[in-house]
Amino acid sequence: MPSPTSSEPDAAVQVRGLVRSFGAVRAVAGLDLALYPGEIYGLVGPDGAGKTTTIRTIAGLLDPDAGTVRVLGLAPDDPRVRESVGLMPQRYSLYGDLSVGENLRFFRRLFCLPRDVAEQRIARLLALTRLAPFIDRRADDLSGGMYKKLALACALLHQPRVLLLDEPTNGVDPVSRRELWTLLGEFVGQGMAVLVSTPTMDEAERCHRVGLLHAGRLIAEGEPSRLVRELDSPVFLVRGGDRDRVQAVVEQAPEVLAASPAGARLKVVLQPGGTDRLAERLAPHGATLVPTRPDFEDLFLARLAAGGTA
Repeated sequence: MPSPTSSEPDAAVQVRGLVRSFGAVRAVAGLDLALYPGEIYGLVGPDGAGKTTTIRTIAGLLDPDAGTVRVLGLAPDDPRVRESVGLMPQRYSLYGDLSVGENLRFFRRLFCLPRDVAEQRIARLLALTRLAPFIDRRADDLSGGMYKKLALACALLHQPRVLLLDEPTNGVDPVSRRELWTLLGEFVGQGMAVLVSTPTMDEAERCHRVGLLHAGRLIAEGEPSRLVRELDSPVFLVRGGDRDRVQAVVEQAPEVLAASPAGARLKVVLQPGGTDRLAERLAPHGATLVPTRPDFEDLFLARLAAGGTA
């Protein structure tokens, strides 16, 4: 997905020094980020990184312990902000006993939309999400992908300027996932600002910009392709040798930042300057290193293994 080409506008969301703890657990630790109109910003990280806490704080559902959050220049709990923000939590955002149409009409009343305006938007959203044939089906009877598309349609019904999505494709099949991202692209093209959290590396590559989140802190930020290009850790496939013995060597080698399966082989990310040392360790086992192009997952694993340094 290309980067926005217009001149940089005022931030739709501005977070500075955000801190939020739950008892002794610090979920977000001094987070700074900005989200601009017409872009998708991906918060990328493993479970427990602080993604959901960040989104809930931006949405005004949690108060920060320290730092500031501004949405369209206002505090998140300002009524004017709530009229301009759409939120799609990870789950349970719909009424399962209500049908597709009934859920949409409930959100129409929730947002105090005029009936004629709402009906036009509902018809368009049903067409975009391909849910029109299922308008009378209960939400609890929808497939995972259809449920998520209905939740997204409800979050979009009042045409928010800022859309917050917490792992929107979790548990969704590949076809529905692609349709959700296509739908997001259409609204972002109209100027909407979208903040989406995901633990999935291939989804991160669909975003204009990403923030790699670890232990409540950003450890890298920028365009996904640029971050991958700037990775200074070499990446290799390990070819040959007994798989179990090779894996044992790799797991013990201090120069290996990360290792992951790549089909029948192993893929390794190394410390700069560590190639010769690992090659020497593997040679007695009949294995060699073959250079390969890094991807976004390699970047993320390398940053995590490096201790979260940017």
